[in-house]
Amino acid sequence: MGKIANVIGASGLVGQQLVVQLLAHPEFEKVRSFVRRPSGISHSKLEEIQIDFDLPESWKHQVQGDVLFSTLGTTIKTAKTKENQYRVDFTYQYEFAKAAAENGVGAFVLVSSMGADSKSSVFYSRIKGELEEVVSKLNFRKCTIVRPSILDGDRKEKRLGEKIGLVISRFLTNYAFKKYKPTPVDVLAAKMISLSIDQKLGFMLVEGLEIIK
Repeated sequence: MGKIANVIGASGLVGQQLVVQLLAHPEFEKVRSFVRRPSGISHSKLEEIQIDFDLPESWKHQVQGDVLFSTLGTTIKTAKTKENQYRVDFTYQYEFAKAAAENGVGAFVLVSSMGADSKSSVFYSRIKGELEEVVSKLNFRKCTIVRPSILDGDRKEKRLGEKIGLVISRFLTNYAFKKYKPTPVDVLAAKMISLSIDQKLGFMLVEGLEIIK
């Protein structure tokens, strides 16, 4: 029997690449993607489940299988308020992770961010740090957190500041600050999959150059 993967955040930069690679991976027989609206993707291994993220009682029983991948995330520009950003970047992901753990899903892989710290004065970094702390305490046999640097890939939405930062980061990390070398999204997705199926159990934190290696 092949593995069953659950994915949230499949419409995002990392999530899209992750789903593509999971569908092509021989070890996975089903990819269950929880979405707000249909993606339009059709594949024999893909099961899209349209949900309201604010109503966990309506979907939590469906988070079943071998692994949950969480690539959900937003920006303050998109969310409009800190409350909305917190709901997406913390509450939704925690509720999914909790449901997965309660339903016996053995592995959890979370995309966090470099600089995640629950005590940070930076709101975004603090959310990521808080989420890391609570999910690491859930009852998974294997909990993996990846902290990529700035993501290198083609986004649907235009983020001028991020594009400028990516160009600068690519240049500078050729000479110094290699820890902050941009993380290609296809490499990140492949790393997440390999980490989910290796034999190591327990908690693992992987960041920066470790992802690229």
